[in-house]
Formats: sequence, C-alpha cells, structure tokens
Amino acid sequence: MHLTHQSAIGDILQGVFQVYSQRVPDVQKITQAMVSHGMVSGQSEIINDHIAFRTLGVPHLGIASFEKIFLAHGYQKRDYFFFEGKKLDAYWYAPPVEELPRIFISELRVQDLSPEAQQLIAKYTGGLTADPVDSLDLNDVAAVTDFFHRPLWQLPTLEDYQTLLAESEYAAWVIYNRYYLNHYTISVHQLGQEHRTLEQFNDFLKSIGITLNNSGGEIKVSPDGLLRQSSSVAEKVEAEFAGGQKATIAGSYVEFAERLPLPEFAHLPFDQLRRHMRRDGFESGNADKIFESTFTTQTQRT
Repeated sequence: MHLTHQSAIGDILQGVFQVYSQRVPDVQKITQAMVSHGMVSGQSEIINDHIAFRTLGVPHLGIASFEKIFLAHGYQKRDYFFFEGKKLDAYWYAPPVEELPRIFISELRVQDLSPEAQQLIAKYTGGLTADPVDSLDLNDVAAVTDFFHRPLWQLPTLEDYQTLLAESEYAAWVIYNRYYLNHYTISVHQLGQEHRTLEQFNDFLKSIGITLNNSGGEIKVSPDGLLRQSSSVAEKVEAEFAGGQKATIAGSYVEFAERLPLPEFAHLPFDQLRRHMRRDGFESGNADKIFESTFTTQTQRT
C-alpha cells in the first residue's frame, strides 16, 4: 500500500493493513502478479483508493464511536448513505492529505432487525458500559492499531453466528470479525496504460485465478459513469467459535476502483490529471453490490 505520508494515522493505517494482508492471501497473490506483469515494483507502489470498516449500531459502538479515530487525525466526514435492503447506514471520510486513503464506515441498523437477532447481538455487545475509543490515546500508534484487532466482546458460538447469518450476513460478519479491515482498494486508473481501465484489470485478475463479485455485474458503475468499481469475492477462512467448534466463513476481500476525470478536466492528458480532477466520493448503488463480496451467494462460487 503506497503511503508516503509520515504521521501517526499513516502508521496506524499501515499497521492495520499489515494484519489484513496477512489474513487475506489474495492481497499478496495480486501484488506478486502485478509485479511479475511489470505494473509495479512492489506493494508500496500500489495506490490505495480507500479502505472500509463495518460496525454495529448499538450503545457505545457504531459510527459515532469508530469515526473518532479518524476525525482526531484530520479526516473530514462527508456524504451519508442509507442501504434500506441491507439495513445499513454509512459515511465516507476525506483524508487530510491526498497520500492517505479515503475511509468508508458502515453501520448495521440493529434496531431494524428481528427481536431475536437484536437479543443475540446484545448478548455479545451488552457488556460494554462505555465507548472503548474514549479510553484510547489516539496518538499512540501501537494502542490504536491493536484496538482494530482486539476482542471487544466474547467469541460467538457457531449456533449464534449461523442464526445471525440467516437474517443478516453483515451482522454475522461483524459479530465474528469485529473491526478487522473489511477491504482495501487498488486505484486502477493510476496504473500503466495496459491496465488502467477496469475491464483490462479485471481480465488480468481473472487470468491469475481471482473470482470477482458478479452481483449487479462485475463492474459497478455510478449513474454519472465516472466511478467504476469491482471486487474479489471474500476468501473463506477457518474460524474457531466458542466451545472450540470450527466452520469455514467469509473473511475479507480486495476492491478495485477506476475514477474517471470530471467533465471539465476530461480533455487533459493522463499525466496532467490530479486527484481533485477525478470523480470523488462514493455511490450507494455501487457500494450496495460491493457489500455482497462477503455474502454466501458470492462465496459459494469459489
């Protein structure tokens, strides 16, 4: 992940990425193939468009808690998104400097789930009596990095996980994975001429054995046509549940984004285009389908 900005938040994001990349074999597989095809010389040259996290809308957690980490380091809260079918709220956050990735945080509207699902989630999160972020020194790189991977509630039972999975695959993912990085995003338009369109890059991905999320089509396109996204299908990981039971569940995945120039800059040659000249932000229709990269309808295809 290309990150030249030297700062506490830069170090925190690098630490979070390191754990994620070790947990998601597709990250290294894609990077190694990009190197062998001459696209980059190493992971550090890959531009990270954005990273995404999932949260639960319960007392002391959710976006209101989690966003404090990023707001404290200069990120700015931007657009709100509502995903009615998946019962989610979300915001994206613009970085203080262009070298840092955008942040996308979503939150499950727990109050919209069935009473049984709400009770199951409360069984695990109900023990929190205060916002855990408030106890962090947000400038302590090691402590904040550790927070992303620290258990905030007890390990769920396989039965509870499967019950949640039947109603909300998002809920099941979070109750097990907590604040683990959900995905990072390769900025495709920053690559060389032979791979800087999503069609070209998707062909490359499929040639190395990456299964793409096909919900809504392999390429998700915003209504203005300027934000184009695709993603891998989440890799399955062997998970151990309370009581020692084991099962194979969805882990994290990798996303790919192509941001086209805004109309007023479309005439400029590639080497003159800057980040602010390209489509910014996110699109709910695209994100709605990208969420499904961890859903059973996709993971059962691998």
